[in-house]
Amino acid sequence: MRRLLKWDRQLFGQVAATRWPGADAVLPRLSRAANHGVLWMGAAAALAAAGGKPGRRAALRGLGSLALASAVVNTVGKHAVGRPRPVLDAVPLIRRLHRQPFTTSFPSGHSASAAAFTAGVLLETPAWGLALVPLAAAVAFSRVYTGAHYPSDVLAGVAVGAGAALAVRGLVPERRDTAPPRAEAPALNAGEGLTVVVNTASGVPEILMPAADQLRLLLPKARVLEATEDDDLAALLDEAARAAAEDGGALGVHGGDGTINTAAAAATRHHVPLAVFPGGTRNHLSVDLGIRDLGDTAAAVQAGHAAAIDLATFQGADGEPVLFVNTFSIGAYPELVRVRERWSRRLGSWPASVLAAVHVLRTAEPVEITLGGRPRRIWLLFAGNCAYRSVGLAPLRRTDLADGTLDVRLVDAGPYPRSRLVAAALTGGLGRKGSAGSPVYTAVRRRSLRVGGLHPGTRLAYDGEVAAAPEELTIRKSQRGLVVYRPQR
Repeated sequence: MRRLLKWDRQLFGQVAATRWPGADAVLPRLSRAANHGVLWMGAAAALAAAGGKPGRRAALRGLGSLALASAVVNTVGKHAVGRPRPVLDAVPLIRRLHRQPFTTSFPSGHSASAAAFTAGVLLETPAWGLALVPLAAAVAFSRVYTGAHYPSDVLAGVAVGAGAALAVRGLVPERRDTAPPRAEAPALNAGEGLTVVVNTASGVPEILMPAADQLRLLLPKARVLEATEDDDLAALLDEAARAAAEDGGALGVHGGDGTINTAAAAATRHHVPLAVFPGGTRNHLSVDLGIRDLGDTAAAVQAGHAAAIDLATFQGADGEPVLFVNTFSIGAYPELVRVRERWSRRLGSWPASVLAAVHVLRTAEPVEITLGGRPRRIWLLFAGNCAYRSVGLAPLRRTDLADGTLDVRLVDAGPYPRSRLVAAALTGGLGRKGSAGSPVYTAVRRRSLRVGGLHPGTRLAYDGEVAAAPEELTIRKSQRGLVVYRPQR
């Protein structure tokens, strides 16, 4: 340790004694600009403004990494060592900061912030991260150059910053979307050949202009039909799909997840492409397709940009196959998600997830099922059409809509069921894939799943719809079973 400290002071002295052309006018100012993370907040704003969605994701990841690094440095690092700041006698006056730091020297908070923000951006978008590396290195070096830190303080800060970025990546893995296989679909100029059914009962009503009028402006040659609560939505969508097949066109739908489910079934029966115009509260499929608004879908329809995505089916109570494009569940999951989303805006995702789990525990009862011939008591059975990524308790979104798998997640009741589920929720066990995260939680990938032993009165949910469950059912995948319009990447 003494040898290391001696080397540290010698290197600090060499930096102070060396003339660095042009550095006196730049590095002190750069060091001050990085105070309180202001420099990196500006960089994040520039990324968000110039980089679109990828830039916003990179900026958020960088700021999240910076926040974690700052918290570690200020709450643990600065108090763990208590190292005094360097003596400034050897540092030329022109280099010194106007206001000297009063906190302890080890580790360097500026270096930690620089490394954390840059590494966070790098993990999300390598090109932008590499562009920031010289700036981060200059900030880190400026702390030695101005006499604020010893070299080892800076190296320790860089290590803390890089570790924070890796920790944030572990909590929120970087998004890497895999585009579904491209598919043939007609390019419908101005929407000619497209029949769109607008479910006026879905989602939140438009304030400025009704969705049907917006669609008529975007696609003036399309046929736009408005379905009210008095209409038979399934029959209307089936007739629109039949007409689209006869015209060589496509079926369009504006509504929420349940409406889109019905439209997908109609499009599949008549072998026509589906144009999804987001109009629900959550718009899960639209988000996973990369569709932000009606204009995105309209542009894809006119250009003929489409992809083939997976579907999943199960047998309904009448023995007929029922399709779902997003999720299927039995047990407490639908109520948990509903409560979590209602509270998350006020409380944040993790606290809302825990409180939602506790709320469900007070009202829900385990469900008895049979899996693989083995009776089980479960809190919930979840099956996603393709693999979902998770933050917290609930699956959130998909990055590959044609992976050929069911994302199956099971929460057993077991002995002391409510206590075990609370413990799993509080430790985050339900948010991790694999049974190692929790003794009650299992997550696997399957191409099919058979569920039996369901008692009369058991309910199931699929794509936001609730229905009576049959005594037994099998969930199957239909790979690339639906052609949908989507923005080109």
